[in-house]
Amino acid sequence: MASLLSPFEDALAGAEDLGRALIGRERVRLAVTGLSRAGKTVFLTSVIANLLAAGQGARTLPALEAAAGGRLRGARIVPAETQATPRFDASGHLQALAADPPRWPERTDDLSTLEIALNLDPRSMLGQARAMLAGPRRVTLELLDYPGEWLLDLPMLEQSYAAWSRETLARLRRGKRAEAAAAFLAFVDALPASAPAEESLARQGFALYRDALRACRDRLGFRFLQPGRTLNPGPRGEAPLLWFFPLPERVTGDLATQLRRRHEAYLDDQRSSFFDPFFRRFHRQAVLVDALGALHAGEEAFDDTAEALAAVAASLRGGLGLFDLLTGQGVRRVGFAATKADHVPSRARDALVGLLGDLVGRDPAGPLDAATSVHAIAAIRCTEDDVATLEGRPVAVVRGVLMETGRSSKVYPGEVPLRRPDPAFWDHAFFEMPVFQPPRLAGDGRSGIPHLGLDTLLAKLIGDLL
Repeated sequence: MASLLSPFEDALAGAEDLGRALIGRERVRLAVTGLSRAGKTVFLTSVIANLLAAGQGARTLPALEAAAGGRLRGARIVPAETQATPRFDASGHLQALAADPPRWPERTDDLSTLEIALNLDPRSMLGQARAMLAGPRRVTLELLDYPGEWLLDLPMLEQSYAAWSRETLARLRRGKRAEAAAAFLAFVDALPASAPAEESLARQGFALYRDALRACRDRLGFRFLQPGRTLNPGPRGEAPLLWFFPLPERVTGDLATQLRRRHEAYLDDQRSSFFDPFFRRFHRQAVLVDALGALHAGEEAFDDTAEALAAVAASLRGGLGLFDLLTGQGVRRVGFAATKADHVPSRARDALVGLLGDLVGRDPAGPLDAATSVHAIAAIRCTEDDVATLEGRPVAVVRGVLMETGRSSKVYPGEVPLRRPDPAFWDHAFFEMPVFQPPRLAGDGRSGIPHLGLDTLLAKLIGDLL
């Protein structure tokens, strides 16, 4: 039923968006996600604080203000009403940054939303005439935060259970993954071809598979781990439709039939409970990536991140159809952003953009494809550029206060390659990137939050709609 209603619901949503535009009450929907631990909560907190400050006349987002033609006159958080979706706790996160010493906001593990009303001057003579009748132009920016683990389900939507099993097992048998998944692989390899659909057998296999994914994420820093709700089930917990795992092709008995049904049920549930009601209703998408963390985690973790990004980018880039264009639904622009750009000196940030662009791919978008862009950002800047001496020569470094010691320190992050590194790059040992202390906010953040490149990313994603 959901698939039959979707075109009708899209048409209704498109008509509502058009009606809002005609009376100067547009709604812009921006979804924010990213691969695990990329900094989504920090990003949204900074976006909200800097938009509110810009609405008070502070020059916190110059590139976005330029894209909006200098028309922004005010910004406020829209009070909560009767929404069923959890609310993004902007005030709580800002309080953490204003503490003494300041703390990084806690990460979120569920969907959350927040709306910001932006008051803008009219864009044209027609808009000025409309404002005389309907009041000032107001654009409501609706922000959606959702777990990065769920983003990796997007490529699964077009896969059969057999194809997903084949690709997932092939990844698990490679390199360090094979050691982390040894118990699970031994279990599935020992299954008879006619394995029965026993609940205890299915639960045992699922538990071993879940443990393997957790080990790949927590010990090895891998990100291409599916399905997303195995790692982050959300508020509903581990429902029976989650109890599936990949099987070798030789296993064709009743257990295979049971797991295939659960795989199909899981994808149907993700479509009906998340992708259709939330994802398809958003116009723009920000995807955050800790590319530096992947570099420092080693070659296999980096290649895993690259594979995950390529799959996500292909799914997002090809997400539009002709009906989407007619109704105005679906994601039109996608911004990929390498986070923690303040962890490298300024001259290395162009290389960080190049590296992310190489990972995402630069295939030209077709007429029905979402346009993509790549950026290097620090949603909250916590370092300054400096110079240090390394092996008798001056090198560019960053200087910031370390969370572990509370002391200011200079850090040399190493070189950032312009593209995916060749094998020789990995011969050099890398140290673990330190955690820097965020700058302490004065008051409740009304003067904004220092950042790098956040305004440029927002200008590319939503500037044309303002």
